[in-house]
Amino acid sequence: MEWNHRTPPVDVGLVGAGPWAATMHGPVLAAGPETRLAAVWARRAGAAGELAARLGTYAAVSYEDLLSRCEAVAFAVPPDVQAELAPRAARAGKALLLEKPLALDPGGARAVAEAVAEAGVVTQLVLTKRYHPATRAFLSAAADFDATGARSRYLHGAFLNGSMATGWRLTRGALYDLGPHLLDLAGAALGPIEQVHATGDSRRWIELTCRHHGGAVSQMSLSGAVGLTASDAGIELYGPAGVLALDFGAVDHGQCWPVLRAEFAAAVRAGVPHVLDVRHGLMLQELLDRAAVSVR
Repeated sequence: MEWNHRTPPVDVGLVGAGPWAATMHGPVLAAGPETRLAAVWARRAGAAGELAARLGTYAAVSYEDLLSRCEAVAFAVPPDVQAELAPRAARAGKALLLEKPLALDPGGARAVAEAVAEAGVVTQLVLTKRYHPATRAFLSAAADFDATGARSRYLHGAFLNGSMATGWRLTRGALYDLGPHLLDLAGAALGPIEQVHATGDSRRWIELTCRHHGGAVSQMSLSGAVGLTASDAGIELYGPAGVLALDFGAVDHGQCWPVLRAEFAAAVRAGVPHVLDVRHGLMLQELLDRAAVSVR
């Protein structure tokens, strides 16, 4: 659907008040016009109050208070917290804007997906790269590219220090934080992933080898613990016609957010889940968990 001044914005409640909520979710949802940031809630009440004041919205006194003030909920919290809270929002009839991974274990991810299926609410994943025009052009070209294999990488040093060096990322490493991006892109470009095997240490450097439906093979290098001044990230498809490449290490993520916001609001208003919905998130979760088992 096309947005216009007669379409009311979607009232979204934001769960979380950490760095990602403060730099992405909050400002993007507050900017509109497709969404209105109705409230912010976090377990750290002081942080929620500061972020709400900066964005000109209400600081909810409880999670239930937040749910009462919105029609959709956006999550900017660790995966295990999302897995705990998202089913409650779904059962309350709220659309969900979900982060990846859905959870830190298979049971948590399934609980989110099952609650969504039972409630019939709209969901969408914040797989940032998929909303960039360059990614969409790459995937459009990939549909006509006869690929026999692919190489991809997502390498940076954000887990060494700074705001991204958080507990779950340091514990689970690059596989669960960066892996969803590459698994998603490789699957979209080469076809569904049928087999995945991992080797290495997710907290240092991990390699994934995937076999796709149709026979193509892809390899992925992941690390959040290498001393780079900027991310080295991208994917290259190889085939008889040559190479088709996407370099997203230096893309302007500011071009992703308006697309993500508009598509989420359109999905909520139409009552139709986005193609990157909770079922897609569950599929990625199963691949992550299979990779984690293989590396152990």
